[in-house]
Amino acid sequence: MKLFRFGPSGRERPGILDAQNLRRDASALLPDLSGTYLYPSALAQLRDADLKRLPIIGDEVRLGPCVNNVGNFIAVGLNYADHAAEAGMQAPAEPILFNKAQSCVSGPNDDIVLPRGSSKVDWEVELAIVIGAEASYLAESDVDTVIAGYCVCNDVSERGWQLERGGGQWIKGKGCPTFGPLGPYLVTPDEIADVQALPLWLDLNGEKMQRGSTATMIFTVRQIVAHVSQFMLLRPGDVITTGTPPGVGMAQKPSRYLREGDVVTLGIEGLGEQRQRVVASP
Repeated sequence: MKLFRFGPSGRERPGILDAQNLRRDASALLPDLSGTYLYPSALAQLRDADLKRLPIIGDEVRLGPCVNNVGNFIAVGLNYADHAAEAGMQAPAEPILFNKAQSCVSGPNDDIVLPRGSSKVDWEVELAIVIGAEASYLAESDVDTVIAGYCVCNDVSERGWQLERGGGQWIKGKGCPTFGPLGPYLVTPDEIADVQALPLWLDLNGEKMQRGSTATMIFTVRQIVAHVSQFMLLRPGDVITTGTPPGVGMAQKPSRYLREGDVVTLGIEGLGEQRQRVVASP
């Protein structure tokens, strides 16, 4: 299934894509895409619903982040072999983990707002995992049972704040408002033949920037979720975004960063596409 959330910011309702790719209002079937409603067993009940009875939603309606009330927003750094080579860095021995702020989550087509004083805002197309059940100390063989689905994430980053602010955590450059677009769809695992063979892409103003595949991940989806679960209790609504392929702005020669008026488009095969306009801070 392809699930989504739609409506004004803060007042979104759940939706579902039907067999004809029409967007339907699913709020009669579940209150939201959050918490216990993300349990795989809860989502499975939607498969038997008569979607033709649900109201159709127009294409003009805003899409919100595809999961609400994100708990932990965990990111994996340097997780593509070709991106590590691009950055001139050695592949890590185990996943590099950091947090993005819950307040950075935004809709897939919402504006990216340049923070005050920023100068090196970068892009990163990523596959994100949405957790659908409480879990800790998982074996890799058990990971599939706790995944609600997958979505596209743009791990927007202020590189100067991330890397040049006198030490500390990467979250300095990763957690600003609008730095975590999620969606358009939460795609359940049964829709994806092989999550480790998904093409990813990102364009800036129509120019190709990132082209890659989850096949070049250093750590797989199962390895990442199992690893994270050794250090924290995962809960429904947690999001883990899994790293980016080569082509980020920092690695361009010369480096290239987002400016007011830029348009970023990105997507992952089978998971949908995002489009963001870059605007100055109010």
